[in-house]
Amino acid sequence: MLKTKTVYICQQCGYQSPKWQGKCTSCNSWNSFVEEVVEKSSSPAREAASTVESTNIEPTPIHDIELLETFRILTDDLELNRVLGGGIVPGSLVLIGGEPGIGKSTLLLQLALSLKKVKVAYVSGEESARQIALRGRRLGMQENDCYIMTDTIVQRIIKSSKKLQPGLLIVDSIQTMQSQALESAPGSVSQIRECTNELQHYAKKEGVPIFLIGHITKDGQIAGPKILEHMVDTVLQFEGDVNYNYRILRTSKNRFGSTAELGIYEMLGSGLRQVSNPSELLITQRDDLLSGIAIAATIEGQRPMMIEVQALVSPAVYGNPQRSSTGFDMRRLNMLLAVLEKRLGFKFGDKDVFLNIAGGIKVEDPAIDLAVLAALLSSFEDEPIPYNYCFAGEVGLSGEVRSVTRIEQRIGEAEKLGFEKVFVSKYSSKAKNTKLKIRVYQIQKIHDLYRSLFNSK
Repeated sequence: MLKTKTVYICQQCGYQSPKWQGKCTSCNSWNSFVEEVVEKSSSPAREAASTVESTNIEPTPIHDIELLETFRILTDDLELNRVLGGGIVPGSLVLIGGEPGIGKSTLLLQLALSLKKVKVAYVSGEESARQIALRGRRLGMQENDCYIMTDTIVQRIIKSSKKLQPGLLIVDSIQTMQSQALESAPGSVSQIRECTNELQHYAKKEGVPIFLIGHITKDGQIAGPKILEHMVDTVLQFEGDVNYNYRILRTSKNRFGSTAELGIYEMLGSGLRQVSNPSELLITQRDDLLSGIAIAATIEGQRPMMIEVQALVSPAVYGNPQRSSTGFDMRRLNMLLAVLEKRLGFKFGDKDVFLNIAGGIKVEDPAIDLAVLAALLSSFEDEPIPYNYCFAGEVGLSGEVRSVTRIEQRIGEAEKLGFEKVFVSKYSSKAKNTKLKIRVYQIQKIHDLYRSLFNSK
């Protein structure tokens, strides 16, 4: 009889060691090694491997492979369709990660209940069938073709799914699944890898799309081995602050579409509501003009939208000046402050500077640099910017305003929302050919921005 073989595996990065270590030599995490059984004399995996028939696989020239048009399953959730690249691809494996309580299960349960012509199997290893049904009624459950399974053994789930033959399989969550081929505990590196591998094989063979919900670590990364993200076809991140009602669905990997797309939802008592026009929610409705507020025209994926940039500049009364940024890169804020000091002569060394992107979202588009500068100057001078002004431009270290991509779409979104003037770079050639009614004001340097906003010579 063969002896059971064990190995110590890091639960953070998947590094294997023959003996226990206090610190992982691969990812430098402490106390992350767990002993796991990797080989057993009579394991189901070994018995199955011994019965596999050998087949000859002949390589095929790529130009001889027949291309078939792949149809996509279109859902009622237009935001999810956009993020996935146009719908759900049959046989694809999609992984969704996010903070606890952010709404991952709610999002997929709404998806399962909204597909009326597609049979959906919802597998839960965390909730009972009654709990899921109760949440379904709260979401406005209607007549549909959704089936609930509460199990954690992946072999039984695949067997039941083959019998049911669903058009979509949802697994909540992959960390609770367990394979009978291994003896390690659910959620371990080997279990997550083995369960994902078996589900992937089932999805590709049967053509059934599978959605996996994944837990995340305290660092915001999806728990389990990094190979998990390599095995799946699409990785989605469900983000948001529990103190805000907005939720953002981002794509970090997509084999069937762009990774620059995002979907925006609003969390309500009745579930997640799609936000088709995020600009109206991200811009504060106010009656009085306030200093330190500027509107930026940004683009996320294929979607242009307007966001509100808020800045507060005040004397530092506690000694060292404070620098704080929410939703905007702190290093880029320090760079823009240095540009204002060097090129315009504004002294921020004795000022507290706070910057916030309204709505709790994070923006990485360099085109909002011009709006950040406008908000900082408005707060410094304590003079408000008209509410019908918006900005789209990148600022360089020499103080020049650089052109940004897809400027015509940014201008079009601003005109549609009622803005009367948009500030862009002088070098944006496509802005000159626009036929919209909005007034396009082209500037070359930040000196022109300051003179235009505050009438200074």
